[in-house]
Amino acid sequence: MSEAFDLESFLPYRLNRAAELISVSFSKEYKQRFQMTRPEWRALAALGSAGRMTATEIGIHSNMHKTKVSRAVRDLEQRRWLRRQDNETDRRVEHLELTAQGQKAYREIADLAHAYQAGIEKALGPGAIERIEAGLADVERALLTKRR
Repeated sequence: MSEAFDLESFLPYRLNRAAELISVSFSKEYKQRFQMTRPEWRALAALGSAGRMTATEIGIHSNMHKTKVSRAVRDLEQRRWLRRQDNETDRRVEHLELTAQGQKAYREIADLAHAYQAGIEKALGPGAIERIEAGLADVERALLTKRR
């Protein structure tokens, strides 16, 4: 007979739960200040860090389904935080980039993110973030190597 399954020690479950707790907690910060949804934040953050992307690239970068990316892009465009540019060689593709207003919003939200992370670091204590980052890098490296 196999040993009982302990969900609380199953790494994928724990990582997902921790990520969700952090994501929900941080979303309260930017929702209150900017009235943004999580997909909007993720799309804005992807564009702010990369500069110019397609919707497909945003989806890959932020691990979002294309319908969520599409809604987020539409909503950010309505706020005048991003602009679309047609790809001259392929009309099915649009390049997206932040406007000056979008870049300003990104910088403000990035400052909010830095403050949020500083709060987590303070709560966890010295060296905790570095240990977590090292562990996550190990997991990613092992899984990416395994894919090849």
